[in-house]
This record gives sequence, structure tokens and C-alpha cells, in this order.
Amino acid sequence: MLELNGISLRFGHQLLFDDVSVAVGPSERVGLAGLNGSGKSTLLKVIAGLTEPDSGSVVAAKNMTIGYLPQDGLECCGRPLFAEVESALDDVLRLRRTIADASAQLLTLQPESAAYRELLIMLGDWERQLDDADDDKVKSRVESVLLGLGFQMDDMQRDTGEFSGGWQMRIALAKLLLREPSLLLMDEPTNHLDVESQCWLEEWLRRYRGSLIIVSHDRAFLDTLCRRTLALRRGRLEDHAGNYSSYEKTSALQREQRRAAARKQQRELDRTRVFIDRFRATATRASQVQSRIKALKKVELIEAEEEDLTAIAFRFPTPPPSGRVVVNLANAGKSYGDLRIFEGVDFQLERGDRIAVVGPNGAGKSTFARILAGVEPLSAGSREEGLRAAVAHFAQHQAGELDPSLDVFETVNAVAAGEGQMRLRSLLGAFLFRGDDVLKKVSVLSGGERSRLALVRLLLRPFNCLILDEPTNHLDERSKTVLAAAIAHYEGALVVVSHDRAFLDPLVTKVLEVRRGAIRIFTGNVSDYLAATANAAPEHAAAAVTPQPVPLAGDPRERRRRVAERNLRLAPLRKQTAEVEALVARLEADVVAIEKKMASPEFFKKGSSTKEAMDNYNAVRAATAEAYEDWSRLCAQIEAVEREE
Repeated sequence: MLELNGISLRFGHQLLFDDVSVAVGPSERVGLAGLNGSGKSTLLKVIAGLTEPDSGSVVAAKNMTIGYLPQDGLECCGRPLFAEVESALDDVLRLRRTIADASAQLLTLQPESAAYRELLIMLGDWERQLDDADDDKVKSRVESVLLGLGFQMDDMQRDTGEFSGGWQMRIALAKLLLREPSLLLMDEPTNHLDVESQCWLEEWLRRYRGSLIIVSHDRAFLDTLCRRTLALRRGRLEDHAGNYSSYEKTSALQREQRRAAARKQQRELDRTRVFIDRFRATATRASQVQSRIKALKKVELIEAEEEDLTAIAFRFPTPPPSGRVVVNLANAGKSYGDLRIFEGVDFQLERGDRIAVVGPNGAGKSTFARILAGVEPLSAGSREEGLRAAVAHFAQHQAGELDPSLDVFETVNAVAAGEGQMRLRSLLGAFLFRGDDVLKKVSVLSGGERSRLALVRLLLRPFNCLILDEPTNHLDERSKTVLAAAIAHYEGALVVVSHDRAFLDPLVTKVLEVRRGAIRIFTGNVSDYLAATANAAPEHAAAAVTPQPVPLAGDPRERRRRVAERNLRLAPLRKQTAEVEALVARLEADVVAIEKKMASPEFFKKGSSTKEAMDNYNAVRAATAEAYEDWSRLCAQIEAVEREE
């Protein structure tokens, strides 16, 4: 369907692609992985024909259509939302206009004329084409996609110029989905979506009949949709049969193997150099010395792997102990003029709470987080902090509070009590400040760099309550892993506003849903919340947002109820885990059996039977990777449930 043949591309001295070749078949779902700056977005542009490679070619099948969604930069205005998105179905609209023009022309012709008869035949053909295109369903298709992406019926006739950047990208996504190209190229499609819209998009893409190539930092999104992963590493493209989590495990193993090989090679080289230096002036050893010098020049060095940032065992400073209640909201309400965000909310944030805040975009998640942190006043009710509460709040705007005259290292060193210089440099490296980046002045940093620096600065200070608003927005996968590992060992109360399920699920035990009007509390992680709300009718979900304060953890009856509820939830999870473990054992046995056959030279001399066996082998390996991912997901859910009080 699509082939990249020997693609190479440089930007100045930076080599992005070095003789990259790959093929993508019909209906394939491919995740494109790689570190920030490795060239993922550029590769999508090359495939889409927007960037010309220095060498190589992109070969597409005849009649194949390609749709491309960039990360940002798409805006439209001057037309109502519905009309703008409907324009994506230009073939249908063109047929409509053609039929309307032909119908008008018929009125001017004599029914007995040859021109009338010819136009009538053509009109019949066009009307059949319009029927085949489901013209009568265009309105419902457009509305379905727009509603799924979070727009409301009241938005349909609003001018598109009234929508902000995030909503503009949703408009572009809606048009792309309606076109249904043969190949969809999507660069961070979930960046501007809330959890509900993400779930809708996942379901739509599951049913999509074309091929997908997706760049995303949302691991759960990639794992759900993709069964193949292409990874850009130092200009090369690695092909892995499995989803992102499977690729990550395999990549970590290969990385460690390469490091071990590099260390072993270095030891051999050091011994050789010692021998040369020792016997260089010894006549009886001259031939041996020359032989080893020549051999040394021919050695192909094993490339040193990038630093394994996930090995950085960062821990938050030990916070001062707080009272049981950290923050209490009583009959709280917030409004902006006539716009009511919520009212009558009673909520207690307790010591040890680990809460994810979710809800539709614009519902007030960030507003609730700011109120909880005490950085935005209530319109009604009261907010009180508990005994010895030390609350920290992170939001993107806090990047503007950094001192522009300091450099990166000075900014974090000013708040890093007891942290050594190398330790701080390692931590900054984990958040993408590497090498001389730590000497950059804050004044020259980009918005994303400032946001990461503000986050590092916050993490180095001792607080017993962390309220984080979209902390992963400018982080790559390895940086998110470092942050998640630190949060997993954090002892204080935690509230996180985020759309990243893979990041949230192992860390939280409650979900706070914010909708226009009030809040709700759910027990479990975000996946549990989505499962619990999946079958609720939208109108019911919208209505059932009355405040529900969290019960006091000290009540013995409440504690027994929670234990019973937890055991009920654990039973099916443990049963599923046992079933998946049995499946993994069977699949691994099949892999071993096939690999034993492959060890024989005769295996590859059987023509079509060899190809069939190899196809079966690849299918079994892919099924094994998928089963392992299911097992990991179930284990994470069990651990999350077991951590609950």
C-alpha cells in the first residue's frame, strides 16, 4: 500500500533519516515512537508529501488517499462549524451541486430533444452515485463526529473563528475523519482531547477500515490501537511486531544488551592499548604490537546507548506530616459572571488521597484544581487547610514566574536542599535538559522548556500535598517514567489533572469527575471510571453530577465496606490474570516449538510451507506480546486496588 525506499534527510549537521525503508500494508495500525527530536513529525510530513527527502522515494498504491493531522497550526474562520466540517465531504457536495445545475438545465430543454435525453441519463447516474454515498446520512454523520469530539448542538452554527486553538484542531480532526482516507497520519491526535473524546476517537479508529500511523505520547492510546511499532533511533527505523508497551520492554532489554556489549568491548580495547603501550619499545614484541595496532584501527565501535534516565531513582523530599484533612471545601461555589462552574460542593482532600481529576474540556477541571490549591478564590462557600498542610500547585502558567536572569541549573539549585551537582544534572537530564542546556538562561527557553523547569523546581521542595495540572504535557515517555516513579513513592496527598490514562492509572485510587454544575467521586483509577460510566446515557451522566463528599476513612463500618468492595473487584481481576497467564504459557510453548524447527537448515528449504510456518510464527509472537500487555494491565489494576485503604 505504501513503501518508503531509502529515505535520507539532514537538517544542517543533524542526520534525521539514514537510508530508511519500510512498508505499510492495508488496514495496518502502526505506532511511530522515538525520543523528542528524533524526527517522528518530519517522517509523517515526508509520507504526506509536505517535506522532500534528500534521497529515496515514497511509493503509494494507485488511488490511495492520505490524510494528515499535524500537532497544531490549523485554523479556519468565516463559516459556521457545521458547514466547515461538512465541506470535508466535497465529493458529495459537488454531486449535489451538479444535480441541482442539471435539474435547472432540464427545465430549459425540450423534452423531445437529444440533449434532454442525454442529460436525463447523466442525471440518473449522478443520483445513483449520490445514493451510494449515503447522501441522506451526511447530516447525521457530521453531527455524530462533532458531538463525539466534544462539540455541542448549540455550536453547529457558530463561526469557526470563535473557537480557540485546541477546538480548531478538533475541527481539523473532524474533517479528516469524515474524509476517511486510505491512510491516516496523526501527530499527537489526543493533545487537545478530554478523556471522553479520547475514548470516542479510539472507538472510531478501531472501526476504521484504512491504515493508521500514529505519533502519540499517550501510551494507553497507542496500546489500544496499534499492533506494530516503528521506532526512530539515530536515523534508523526499527520495526517491532507489537504495541508500544511491548516495544518498550524489548527495547529496554536490547539497550541493556548493547550496553553490556559496549562495556565488554571497551575492556578488550583497554587491554589491547595497555599491551601496545607496554611493549611498543620492545624489539621482540614489535610484530605483535604492530598487529594489534592494525587490529585496533579496524574495530567497529559499538555505539554507546543514551543514558538510561529511567534508572534515576528520584524521590521527593520527605514532607512534613499533615493532619488527616489536608484541604476542606464547604458549600463551595464558583462562577464567572453568569457562567456557573459549580455550586454547593462539599469536599475533603485527606492525607494519602491519590486523585485524578477528569471531565470534558471547559467543565472547570483546572479551575477546581486552582481553588483546591488556594490560588483562586471561591465565589461562595469556604476553603480551609488542615493542620500543617503544605500545598504545592503546578500549572503551565507558573513557567512565567521563573527568574529570567538565572540559568537552568541555578534555578533548581536555589531550591535543592542537600542535592549534589551531579545529582541535579541527572535529574535535569531526565526532564530533557542535557549537556550545556543546563547553562541556558531562563530568558531564552521555549514555553515547553520553561514548563519542564518549573515542574523540576516544584518537585525538589518538600510539600505534603501536590496538585498538578497537566504535568506531562511537555514530557517524553522516559521523562514521564521518571516522574511517575517519583510520584509512586510520594507520601503526601496527590491531585492530578491529566488526560493521560497510562500515566494516571498506576498512580491514583480515586477519580474526581468535574462537570458543569458539580463534582462526583469514583473509587478506582481512570480505566475503572471509564468502565463504570461507559454504559451511562449522556443525558443521565450530565444530570447526575450532584456533589458527593468522600466518606471519612476513620469510620470502621465504612472501612469494612471498602474492604468488601475491594475484594469483590479483585476476584474477577485475579481470575482474568490466571487465564492470561495460562494463555501466555501456551503461546510461549508454541514459540519454542517453532524455533526448534527453525534451528534446522532444512526448515528454510520447504518453499510455501516455510512461508506459512513463518507467518504462523510471527502471528504467535504478536499474540504473545498482546497477552503480556493484557497481563501487565491486569497486574497494574490489581496493585491499584490493593493499595486502597
